[in-house]
Amino acid sequence: MNHDIAPLEIHVHGDVPIKPGTDIKAIQEALKPLWHYAGARSLHEGAVSLYEEEPGIRFDATTHRLNLCWTVRGDEDFRMVMDDLCMNINDLSAAGTQIEVTFYDTEFDDEDEANGSESRDDFVMLFVGPDPGAIMQAQRDLLVHDVINMMERHFDGAELSGVVTEIDKLFSQRFDSLVSSLELGKPPRGSGGSSGHGSSGGGRRPRHLH
Repeated sequence: MNHDIAPLEIHVHGDVPIKPGTDIKAIQEALKPLWHYAGARSLHEGAVSLYEEEPGIRFDATTHRLNLCWTVRGDEDFRMVMDDLCMNINDLSAAGTQIEVTFYDTEFDDEDEANGSESRDDFVMLFVGPDPGAIMQAQRDLLVHDVINMMERHFDGAELSGVVTEIDKLFSQRFDSLVSSLELGKPPRGSGGSSGHGSSGGGRRPRHLH
């Protein structure tokens, strides 16, 4: 499709630790789903974001970090790109981490919202890592962080150790029941990995979440 008139702006955001010794050619190949979707012929060409203020796609060979802060125009077919991207990054990652993908409906305006229409806005949290244990550790750490931050509004942090213990039990059970690596890189079941759409929940999501 012609991405210049695409109905969505898609923002990819993450900071991924990469295995030492990984060269730029391997990075370029792993990220091909992104730059190819943007219509580029190479990572160098496709690394530039739609917005000048965003750093785009950068790999720091000194710190072994892949930084993603990149927006592209597109459509719902980008969801297939996310699966390929996660599989590729799994092979290069040194530890588990999350990648956030925000879909912003460019055709939705104030009049649509006033009429009660729903936009195609969406938010997906993806997890990548070198193995199932690393991915689940990243999922666990993020969940603990979110739960503790929410509960500390009502309880002292020292009172919440039991909550963390129960979360750890849930992830231990999930890890024990993991039977296939096909689940790598996808939002955990029951976690709400994809947010509600558009005008639900008190208004649209911000264009960028960082």
